[in-house]
Amino acid sequence: MTALMFQGTGSDVGKSVLVAGLARAFVRRGLSVHPFKPQNMSNNAAVTLDGGEIGRAQWLQAIAAGVEPSIHMNPVLLKPQSDVGAQVVLHGKVIGTAQAADYQRRKQHLLAGVLSSFDILRVQADLVLVEGAGSPAETNLRAGDIANMGFATATDTPVVLIGDIDRGGVIASLVGTHEVLSHTDRALIKGFLINKFRGDVTLFDEGLTEIETRTGWAGLGVLGWLPAMRDLPAEDGVVLERAATGNGAALTIDIPMLSRIANFDEFDPLAREGSVDLRFVPPGEAIRGTADLIILPGTKSTLADYQFLCAQGWDIDLRAHLRRGGSVLGICGGFQMLGNHITDPEGLEGTAGTVVGLGLLDMETRLNPQKEVRRVRGTLHGSPVPFEGYEIHNGVSQGPALTRPWLMKEGQQPHGACALEGNVMGAYVHGLFESGAFRTAFLERFKVSSTDPRDHIVRVEKALDDIAIAMEKDLNLDAMLKMSGA
Repeated sequence: MTALMFQGTGSDVGKSVLVAGLARAFVRRGLSVHPFKPQNMSNNAAVTLDGGEIGRAQWLQAIAAGVEPSIHMNPVLLKPQSDVGAQVVLHGKVIGTAQAADYQRRKQHLLAGVLSSFDILRVQADLVLVEGAGSPAETNLRAGDIANMGFATATDTPVVLIGDIDRGGVIASLVGTHEVLSHTDRALIKGFLINKFRGDVTLFDEGLTEIETRTGWAGLGVLGWLPAMRDLPAEDGVVLERAATGNGAALTIDIPMLSRIANFDEFDPLAREGSVDLRFVPPGEAIRGTADLIILPGTKSTLADYQFLCAQGWDIDLRAHLRRGGSVLGICGGFQMLGNHITDPEGLEGTAGTVVGLGLLDMETRLNPQKEVRRVRGTLHGSPVPFEGYEIHNGVSQGPALTRPWLMKEGQQPHGACALEGNVMGAYVHGLFESGAFRTAFLERFKVSSTDPRDHIVRVEKALDDIAIAMEKDLNLDAMLKMSGA
């Protein structure tokens, strides 16, 4: 066995960042590493070279490991479309949608695909770092599980359990997980570590001893709070609810927090600009009257989220914003909302039908079963400024607005649209602001200078190195390698 799995006592305990940091730390030791997550649930997706979808967290972990992201690193991706249903992606391609109860019955049919991907990665690397999902303590989901202990037992992969001390009750969460697991599952957990500690770590020495005594698991260290995490893309939308309200900078940007917001991490490069005050506007709050730019982000459910936008009164705020001389940018689903109508004739997002859009761009959008998933590059229209990004969408937009494109893709393909006045623009391309050159040019249209014109990946790479160094200091990496069999 040359793999080690990391599971958490709950969601948002830091599994994704830990796997990314450990991947970088082990690569620094000269090992070849691949990340792997059997099942991920997220509307933040990345595009692999062969046009498949995987979770953005696995994309980041592949970057940390210095390898090309692959569909096999996240064989099952669930993209929520409603509170009880999700699109199911297997090996990078959509295979249908499923309600929560239906999916529970389908999981065992997906296990073969999960295991085949795991086998492919194992022969390509010295070490596979596996990330669980949620918590193994959710024993009501144990039957048919493919994300946590179900996967670990099927592959005989040793497990490290992660506890988050920042949320409190870390001893109870680790010991409690031990108590509710079966004897078979307990035996696969070889150790535990504590994440997000602030202060003098020696104050928790007695806590570590108590957990070891009660569980019989080996303590692998206490990882301090990592300031560098702020420079890594967040996978979980819960971080949007904790977002600061701004820093009083030169350019004020508001982004409505749609109910099925997707790929929200693409705005991190803008938020990191010292000249930008970027805020995700939560439901129930108005868009700021002082905003210079409103960005309508991507969404997994365009029709439902457009209705959600209107129910919040954000459509009214947006029109008032334009009357005051503000600008609007739509990305993917947000771009579709800027048009006259959005039609879903086959009910891909739920009930078939048509909604009247904002009417800010003269175009119509039709949702089609064929999903467009690709990496793209090109330039800002009318400029040599380059961009790189990716598309993930079902819709096709047509109309006079597209004769005034915002972008030019390779091969001189016009893409997106820009209003004649220049104050409304949009495109299907995600990830535009990761390019320092594109971000700088975009800010200049608002007479704002970039405070960090580097490509965003430079900041991400530095953060990964800093996190790896902290892990080398705080965690017992030698013991982890011994557990993995590497």
